Amino acid sequence: MFNKILVAIDTSPISKYVFDEGLSLAKTFQAKLMLLHALSAEETGSPNWSVLLGTGYGFVANDAIIESYRRQWEAFEQQGLELLRSRTTTAIDAGVEAEFMQQPGSPGRIICDLAQTWGADLLVMGRRGRSGLDELLLGSVSNYVLHHAPCSVLVVQGVKSLSTVVGNEVSS
Repeated sequence: MFNKILVAIDTSPISKYVFDEGLSLAKTFQAKLMLLHALSAEETGSPNWSVLLGTGYGFVANDAIIESYRRQWEAFEQQGLELLRSRTTTAIDAGVEAEFMQQPGSPGRIICDLAQTWGADLLVMGRRGRSGLDELLLGSVSNYVLHHAPCSVLVVQGVKSLSTVVGNEVSS
């Protein structure tokens, strides 16, 4: 049924659940797995680009500020690559053919473009559960993908709606 599963991950807490769901499906269907991290300034944990804007009186970034931001962005890129390598190794150790890609830009577009060019049958991604003003101002990557993806999409709900398993007990 599914031969190629694209899993969009980021550095948020939900990412582990998204990966686990994608890996489980890949094992079940003996599918190939592609892990994708879209580098975006909107992602939680990304460098704060507003430091480049200065004090609000115009652009006052100097070489030191720009260099500091560049170093922070490089560290953010490395964090993404380490996450991708670790999860790819986990998938391969579980007997799943897996590869990864990291690309900067608009997450929704990057996800849909890769799903198209790679020929994904299924796309697995998370949803943080933003609504109302947050969704309006920040946009919704999952909403964009649901409307533009060239394949089926499985959306894993945000951490707020997940139960935590502790030993044999389940607590909300």
